[in-house]
Amino acid sequence: MSPIALIKESIASASSRVPRVGGVGAMPPRAPSREAIVRAADRATASRARLANHRLALFFLLAGPGVLAMIGENDGPSMLAYATTGATYGIGFFVPFTALTFAMAFVVQEMSARLGIASGRGHAKLIFDRFGRGWGTFAIADLVLSNVLTLVTEFIAICAGAQYFGIPAVLAAAFALVVALTALAAGRYRTWERIAIGLAVGNLAFVPAAFFAHVDPHAIGAAFGRWNAVPSGDGRLAFLTLVMATIGATVTPWMVFFQQSTVVDKGLTRADLPQARLDTGLGAILAAVVAIAAIVAASPLFAHHIAVSTLQNGADFATALRPYLGNGGSSLLALGMIEAGLVAIMTISTSSAYAIGESSGDGASLNLPFSLHRVFHVSAAISAAIAAVIVLVPGAPLLAITIAVNVTATLLMPPALVFLLLLVNDRTVAGDLVNSWYANVAAITVTIAICAIGAIYTLLLIFPHLFG
Repeated sequence: MSPIALIKESIASASSRVPRVGGVGAMPPRAPSREAIVRAADRATASRARLANHRLALFFLLAGPGVLAMIGENDGPSMLAYATTGATYGIGFFVPFTALTFAMAFVVQEMSARLGIASGRGHAKLIFDRFGRGWGTFAIADLVLSNVLTLVTEFIAICAGAQYFGIPAVLAAAFALVVALTALAAGRYRTWERIAIGLAVGNLAFVPAAFFAHVDPHAIGAAFGRWNAVPSGDGRLAFLTLVMATIGATVTPWMVFFQQSTVVDKGLTRADLPQARLDTGLGAILAAVVAIAAIVAASPLFAHHIAVSTLQNGADFATALRPYLGNGGSSLLALGMIEAGLVAIMTISTSSAYAIGESSGDGASLNLPFSLHRVFHVSAAISAAIAAVIVLVPGAPLLAITIAVNVTATLLMPPALVFLLLLVNDRTVAGDLVNSWYANVAAITVTIAICAIGAIYTLLLIFPHLFG
């Protein structure tokens, strides 16, 4: 099949998702938009790889949304939360618990990708179409609040990492903002995705940093069998706060909105579902390895009884760990914080832009320039810019803010999970790609677990002596 024929076939496939009204006086079909043509060109490239049975090439062409959702969630506050758990409790409990939370994230994000493929619509658009403006506005408000808070902490992480190298916070924040806006202005989803994935490779810096900690590999393996170091008494609230922060570092509302919208923007179809699942699974594995590496890298502080309360941000962590990791390990930790914040600023601000653009009716796509999707581009730019300004406020308790934001993300997650579950079980939306019974068991278990932990945390916060 020729490239032109492939593009025409892709455009026809995209158009077939849009309901048509026939009969006398029916409006003639509109010409394909620039967005549809650009997306169809990408589909044609993937179709050639599929026809030639180039499986590896096909995967790399279709991968991106899942990996970026998972690696994007290994953001600044998440890496600081992981480092805090390692420094406070070592590897006994939080190494296996973090692996479990990424399994939970895969359950959620697989549904998000499948829903995008089945419906051809972003998550915000689906909520407005299915549940109406009231619930749609609530969902967007929930997302935007969570995203703005999180974006602040991304700039905190970037400034903290830059501080370790003696770079002023103003320059670091300005650089991060320029990178995010430059990628956004590319006017092409494929270009934006390549920039984001290129930066995401830097997330692996935490892995060699962990090797500098010289932790016994057998101890890491044994942690999965024991799950020890669960405190009792007065330490329960602090421990549960870090449990909440770890969940909020892995499963958050923006990931659902982001992955579903990018799956649509990338033009993935039903034939691409296996690659979308593999993309999500690979992202979960890579992100889990990096998160565990951050816990291991910070665990020498636990072994040497260094109080985490004396640390404020990523620069303090890197400085405190220098005697145990050396200059190389500490520098990798600081660089990892910068990278984590950069990727997250790109993905999280885009998540807000997708949701606001879809709900406003202006449209939402990285395949269109500013002149055609003003609401989309302005939303992403404003959310990132506001966060960049807030982070420069002097004297803020940066580590406390990052942990609090992750806890807030966990508390805001249940409504997003309920919307996702209702949509992915609705045959009028998902067709025959609705949840199977075992997918529902897994998803409902994740939802109940997050709600239960949030409820226990809230009760313990209000009534600290409730559980004896």
